[in-house]
Amino acid sequence: MNKKSEEKSEVVKSISQQNNNLCWTLDSPESTISIGSTLTKKFPNLSILLLNGPLGAGKTTFVKGIAKSLGIEEPITSPTFPLSKHYPFGSPPLVHIDLYRLEKPSLANEFFLQEEEESRSMGALMVVEWSERLSLSIEDAWIGRLEYIRNKKGRFFQLIPPS
Repeated sequence: MNKKSEEKSEVVKSISQQNNNLCWTLDSPESTISIGSTLTKKFPNLSILLLNGPLGAGKTTFVKGIAKSLGIEEPITSPTFPLSKHYPFGSPPLVHIDLYRLEKPSLANEFFLQEEEESRSMGALMVVEWSERLSLSIEDAWIGRLEYIRNKKGRFFQLIPPS
């Protein structure tokens, strides 16, 4: 096993051991990608994931991991300006939206509902960055919270199942 494979194996092992009430400590972009990739395997029926967290917390990096696990080879970038990106060749497809620029909840809600309809028709997993812009109650949505860890290098990720 080469050094890169060993490091990846250690990241996955560390993440697996951390799963405590669906909370993980992420100490690098690689661990953020790894937990994103692991998420779709552990929860295959996931259809909507709402990601919350401050700028730079790793939301798009997390989506890169999800895309990787779905077999998407296209580069994943934040859809801040186009608001959404569709990746139809994943298994399942991926709809990645970013509501950062939609500060009015009514606009965010309307855009989300349009994308949700298309996502469901595609059988896609829908991942929403800046979902705190929404004022809708989305019963089947999972919530992912990414936060900086104070006084330490890294991030904290918490996954909350639908209520």
